[in-house]
Amino acid sequence: MGKRHISERSEAVQRRRWIGHWEGDTVMGVDQRHCVLTLVERKTGYLVMKKLSARTKEQAAAALSHALFELGRLVRTITLDNGTEFHDYMSVERLHRVRSYFATPYHSWERGTNENTNGLIRQYLPKGMCLKNLTQSECDRIAAELNDRPRERLGFRTPNEALFQS
Repeated sequence: MGKRHISERSEAVQRRRWIGHWEGDTVMGVDQRHCVLTLVERKTGYLVMKKLSARTKEQAAAALSHALFELGRLVRTITLDNGTEFHDYMSVERLHRVRSYFATPYHSWERGTNENTNGLIRQYLPKGMCLKNLTQSECDRIAAELNDRPRERLGFRTPNEALFQS
């Protein structure tokens, strides 16, 4: 399928030197159908959440594309897991001129920023919760709360401050 492995990313991405390098995943509901697409910027921890009514490559590509339109020039690369929902990554790359990378299967720690953020999201959306009635508005509220939470690794600035005031 021509997927680029995470090891092909530049050292600058690995070291979080610049803003614009994102990690993506999905947070599943209990029914394994309804889920949330999560995108987290590696340097700042800034979070974008998009509600999916189905964990399909079409829904994920559409939500990813919508997020990239909103973020514009703030996106250079995206590192995703190997879930089937990301199999349409090439259409997103063509449309947005962004490069996608993929973690090694079953190596979630390779996307640690995203995995840690998904853990924070689970404070709002615990495992075993049905996400069928979750709205995009609620996703936006959760993301806003997490983006306004100070982080020690950012010198107690918030992801909002780190992304938009740097």
